[in-house]
Amino acid sequence: MALRNPERVTAIKETPRRIDIASAGYLDLRSLAAYSSCSIRWLRDRLTDSSAPLPHYRVEGKILVSRAEFDMWMSGFRRIRESTAIGTIVDDVLAGLFEKKNS
Repeated sequence: MALRNPERVTAIKETPRRIDIASAGYLDLRSLAAYSSCSIRWLRDRLTDSSAPLPHYRVEGKILVSRAEFDMWMSGFRRIRESTAIGTIVDDVLAGLFEKKNS
């Protein structure tokens, strides 16, 4: 069976595969690195991290990470600095200034 338009088939084969990161359910490490702004090496090290391993799937040697699972995993590292800490520092400094004036 002959192909009707072999030039088109060649063009399709040579077109680089682009993944829409916003809609991809599973990402390989390269796509995950682009999505997360983390290096591939750092992500690969997280796969075997003893305290909080990155959840992943290994399909015939290919490592895939669910974007939703990655987002949940990453949210476990969120740190919020308490705003009261700054207020306490200011109060301590002001208290120290008033003590010096009264002495």
